[in-house]
This record gives sequence, C-alpha cells and structure tokens, in this order.
Amino acid sequence: MAEKRQRGSHRKRGNSYEIRVYGGVDPLTGEDRYLTASTTDEREVEKIKTRLLAEVDQQRSTPTKAALGHLLDSWLDVHDADETTIDGYRYLVKTVIKPALGDVPIAKIDSLVLERFYAELRKCRRRCLSKIEVDHRTHLPHECRTVRHHRRPGRPKAGETHDCEERGCTVIECKPHVCATMAQSTMRQLHWILSGAMAAAVRWKWVPWNPMEGAEAPRRPAPNPEPPSAADAARIVNAAWERGDLDWGTLVWLIMITGARRGELVALQWRDLDLQEGVVELRRGFTHRAGKKSLKQTKTHQIRRIGLDDLTVELLADHRSRYEKEMRYLRGITAEQPFAIDAEAFVFSAKPDHSAPRNLDAVSHRYAAMCARLGIDSHPHAMRHYNATELLTSGVDLRTVAGRLGHGGGGSTTLKVYTAWSEAADKKAADVLATKVSLPPGARRSNGKR
Repeated sequence: MAEKRQRGSHRKRGNSYEIRVYGGVDPLTGEDRYLTASTTDEREVEKIKTRLLAEVDQQRSTPTKAALGHLLDSWLDVHDADETTIDGYRYLVKTVIKPALGDVPIAKIDSLVLERFYAELRKCRRRCLSKIEVDHRTHLPHECRTVRHHRRPGRPKAGETHDCEERGCTVIECKPHVCATMAQSTMRQLHWILSGAMAAAVRWKWVPWNPMEGAEAPRRPAPNPEPPSAADAARIVNAAWERGDLDWGTLVWLIMITGARRGELVALQWRDLDLQEGVVELRRGFTHRAGKKSLKQTKTHQIRRIGLDDLTVELLADHRSRYEKEMRYLRGITAEQPFAIDAEAFVFSAKPDHSAPRNLDAVSHRYAAMCARLGIDSHPHAMRHYNATELLTSGVDLRTVAGRLGHGGGGSTTLKVYTAWSEAADKKAADVLATKVSLPPGARRSNGKR
C-alpha cells in the first residue's frame, strides 16, 4: 500500500521553527506549492500547522468546481458597463487571461498565483517564457514573408520581371519576437476585471472568500502626456488645409480648437451647432468596434456646451454652405428654391448625403499618416493634451478647461493626465521668483535695474 503524503511538517532552523504544509500543484507553473510560516515558540508550531491546513482545506472545499474562464464569461454577461467597455474586457479575457488561467478552477486561484501572473506579464506581455521565436502578424494561416509588388498599369507581359527596390515594392513579414513588458494601464485593467469577477463569485456563493483582496494591484502608471508643440500643431493644421480637402481641414481644426474626443466630433449633427450664438453641443459619441457601429452617450454621460471663437464659427458656416450646395445638387434643388438642412445629418461624413458619421479608424489613420509625412509622431487624442496645456498656460482657469474637455472631479484629471510641462510657463515662473529677491552686490537685471 502506497504511503500517504504527509500534508504538514516542521523543522528547527536556528532559534526558530519553520512550518510547511503541502498546498497542491501551482496552476500557473505546474510545480508543487507549499504554505509556510515560522515561529520561535515551539508551543505554537501545531497551532500554525492546523491554521495552514485549514486554509488548504477551505480552498479545496469550495461550493463549485467552475473554472476561472467560466466565471469571467458569466460575470461579463451581467456586468453593467458601456458596450465598448465590455468589448474591451472580453478582448483582454480572451487574449490574456484565458490562455494563462482560463481552465484553472476558481478554488485554485489565490494571491500568489495572481502576482506570479502579473510578474510574467511584466517580463513579456505575451508570457513567452522564452518559447516564442516569431511575432506572427495574424493568427490565421499565412506566409511569414510576402512581397506586395508595385507593377505598371496594364497586363504584364509573359515572363516580365522588375527590380523590387526600384519599384518600391512592399515587403510584409513577421518580425522576430522581442519581449516587451505589458503596459501598466493594461495590467491594471486585468486586475479590475479579475476583481470584479471574483467579487461576483463571492456574492454568488461560488467561493467563500475573495483572493483579490490579498493580491497586490499593479502600480498606477505615471501620466506622461506628449502633446505636439504649438509650432507642430500649426504645421498639422496647415497640412490638413493644404491637401485641398476643406472638410478634412475643418475637422482637424475643430479637433485642435475644442479638444473634443474624436468620437464626439464625428457624432456631431447639424442640430448640435448654434452658429448664431457661437456654441457647439457635445451630446453623444460614436463607436465602431468589432464591426458594430453605434451612437451612445459621451464618455462622462454628460452633455456639454463649448463656446466657439469667431474664426471657427466662420469656418463652420463655410462648411455648412458646402454641405447645402452638395445636397442641392444631389436632390436637384436649384439655388432659387427653398432648402432646409436635415438637422439629423452628420456634420462630418464620408457619405454624399451625410447620413452616417466618418469612420473613426479612417480618421485616426489619415491623421497619423499626415503627421508622419511631417515627421511628427502624433495622434488625434494628443490634441486634447495640447488644448489643455495651452489653455492653462495662457491663464484660463482650471474649472473652465476641465469643463471644455468634459472632465469631472474638479479638474484633477485635467491636471494629472492632460497637461504637459511648458517651457514658457516654467521660464515665467522662474522670472516671478527672481523678481522677489535682492541681487548680489554689483549685479543688474536685464532691464538695467538693480
């Protein structure tokens, strides 16, 4: 008869006693796990061993044998959040959590397992464990290296060849794997997902305790906004106008002037513009995720009114005139006939009748490509940072800036996340301090005064 494994043991090391209890197999590494503790009092050894054994038994006697993947799916089905938030959570669950812990029973999840999981992601966001050699560009069957040839117009002649370098043919290939740490913000999202699911498991009485309460959350990333400089912002706007697409130039101008989110701007309808009063109302946002397009509330679930300067009002009036001209042409309405603007038509649209908003990804890609041609690494959201930084350094009060950007919390988000260090403001602050003190003997200020 096989000898039964002894679940607990202790040994004396110096002046203390080390107690060790077998806790099963680690679901992440596959190695044996042990719960350990120590004491200098020999009388406490059996008490500590009993407590550790009770922890192991409690973990093994959970009311359900459900795996973590099943719990996450059940929680996402009932969790109350925006559709885009849920879609983002499902993506992280599918691509990050389930491959590592999806089949592990909930009873086997504890603080140590979770913190090891986070540690692996800090080393490599794909948890390669030195086993991945290539970062494939798709999960579908494919050739790792292909060439997209740029041929002359017309049918090629039989056996015709060309110099790929001369023609500028594009080589598409999968890159060698290079370990990169997962972003802290993403890791904190994983922690929120696991915390929400485990809290639900306790409420549903699937487990008697929540292991997330003892797990250390990934640290909060330090905000590091990188808005374009005033000179770069001007170059970006000028480049948008230079292409001759006045609608695109107007959109980029509005991104810079209002600091609104791209989804809020493409969701604008003509009824949201009051050019007489010089005001735009941001009532909704537009999302396009997993093939689903939808209009929803703004990110903060609040409607906000933003004042417009005279030049912006003039540009929007010109934009509306172009829209009216296009609609008259499409509907066969002459200039002498009355015309009423469709209040629900979208201000910025790729459709001839403006019946749908612009594609968000198309806006971002076109903006990024335009910036790349200028040698600027930027994206539409960076203009929000630029907007906040410029307004605050120009003396606009924090409450007004936060209101324009749609931030709550009295402006704390605006200060922590959206404003960047300004060299001009920093120099001005230094000048203010310098004027408050006396100069050393013989020294003079730039204006000649002592």
